[in-house]
Amino acid sequence: MRNFKLSIALLSGLFLTFSPIAFAKVTGNTITLGSAISLTGKYSTNGLHTQRGYDLAVDRINSMGGVTVGGKKYKLAVKYYDDESTPARAAQLVERLILQDKIEFMLGPYGSGLTKAVAPVSEKFGVPMVEAEGASRSLFTQGYKYLFAVLSTSEQYLAPAIELAAAKAKAAGKSPSSVKVAMAFENDPFSLDVRAGVVDAASKYGMKIVIDDKLPADLADMSTTLTKTKAIKPDVLIVSGHSKGAATAARQITEMKIQVPMVAMTHCEAAKVQEKFPNAANGFLCPTQWVETSPNKDKYFGSAADWNSAFKAAYSKHYPTTVPYQSAQASAAVLVWKESFEAANSFDKVKVRDAIAATEMETFYGNIKFSENGNNIAKPMFMRQINASAKYKAVITPDDLTHPRKASY
Repeated sequence: MRNFKLSIALLSGLFLTFSPIAFAKVTGNTITLGSAISLTGKYSTNGLHTQRGYDLAVDRINSMGGVTVGGKKYKLAVKYYDDESTPARAAQLVERLILQDKIEFMLGPYGSGLTKAVAPVSEKFGVPMVEAEGASRSLFTQGYKYLFAVLSTSEQYLAPAIELAAAKAKAAGKSPSSVKVAMAFENDPFSLDVRAGVVDAASKYGMKIVIDDKLPADLADMSTTLTKTKAIKPDVLIVSGHSKGAATAARQITEMKIQVPMVAMTHCEAAKVQEKFPNAANGFLCPTQWVETSPNKDKYFGSAADWNSAFKAAYSKHYPTTVPYQSAQASAAVLVWKESFEAANSFDKVKVRDAIAATEMETFYGNIKFSENGNNIAKPMFMRQINASAKYKAVITPDDLTHPRKASY
């Protein structure tokens, strides 16, 4: 009886020692990551961009031998649920992934609003999440220990447009304070943080904000803002409303024949404004997390241009010309998981979390290093301008900027 009790105790100790592996979603030779992603609803365009970026990196890692932990080779897989572009649904699905599907390693959803909804869930259960699409700076002021983002934070997105406007004003012999700024933003965490960055930059130069509107919830109409724009004639028009808002802005700028010297908006590529509205989009300034001409490289994809070619080859039907940066950063998030599993050499959530926090790596997407708050502090934002041939040109200095914008209606 004493030996029997001792055996039970030993087995119990072993069970507790290995329970992180036993309960994590690691079955056979497969590590399953989880993600609630917007495959329907108003964010579905960007949700699909994100999913395809995840899938491309998973396929590439698996083709190169997968992930090695404890001397054993594992393949990666991702279990997706459609969050329908709804924060409450996203939170519910992440809890389902953790509690029912026993997944302990998470990829993020699309967008700051949905990331804000799911982050408390993964934090509650101590499940590490590497996300690629939630840029709101407010995500990284909550003290989360299990949330990590590969992208630059949102206040950086459109502030460079204000810097360019100030430089152009000085070059023309004018004071930057003479620049008039019109703005319209979706009422979501990401766009409101973009707005905060623009306001800070404009305030630095004493610029006057002449229009400061919120876009309607369905993002289907911004004619009210554009009517005021036509009357007030600002020097700069700034818009942030994800893909649907960008498409609406470009369409209605065309329909209403709005002429503003500088137009800057988020999600140009994702909304394909250069293809769908080439006349209006001529001269648009578009922030991007990544450019295919970046000099960064990694051992998985090679250069930024190599990743771009691989993505186009995999999804040529969907992206005949420009690849959205959302897909690039999604692939980068998966690379972080590969490196972190191997650095931890474990499936213990805390050990893997610590390995993610210690990540310092170069990828085709850019350098990745996380602050103690979980945001990436190693890469900048880029600005690009759409030219008359519906091509994107990187704007490195003010001299690269076509000014004033020339739209042909």
